[in-house]
Amino acid sequence: MSDEIREVSRAEAEELLGDGAQLVDVRAEHEWEMGRIAGAVHLPLAELSERAGELDKERPVVLYCRGGNRSTMAVEALVSDGFDAVKLTEGIVGWAEAGQPLEPEGGRVAESGEAAAILHAEKRLPPS
Repeated sequence: MSDEIREVSRAEAEELLGDGAQLVDVRAEHEWEMGRIAGAVHLPLAELSERAGELDKERPVVLYCRGGNRSTMAVEALVSDGFDAVKLTEGIVGWAEAGQPLEPEGGRVAESGEAAAILHAEKRLPPS
C-alpha cells in the first residue's frame, strides 16, 4: 500500500463529513442499489478518472467500497490528482457491522454477485 493512503475510522469519517467532506462510494452499480451510506455520491471506480471533476477539490473526500481494495485505488488516484482523499477503514462492511444505517430503508451490503441476481429477479417478478 502506498504511503499516501490515509485511512479513517467510522468516527473520524463522521467528523470529516460533519465538517463538509464529500462521501464517495466507488462500488459497482448493483452494490450501490442494494445499500449505501447516507449522503454518499456514486462514482464507480471504473468511472472515477473521467468523473473526478464532479468532486470539489477544495473539500476533503472520504471514499469507501465493500472492504477496502477499490477505495485504496481510488484514494491513490485522487491524491495523485491533488485531492485530499482518505478511505473509510473496513468499508461499508465495517459500517454495517457497527450497526450504522444504510439507505434505502432496509438496505444491506451486497455479497459478490448476489445483488445483481436479486435485482434481476425482482425486475422479473410481476407487480404486486
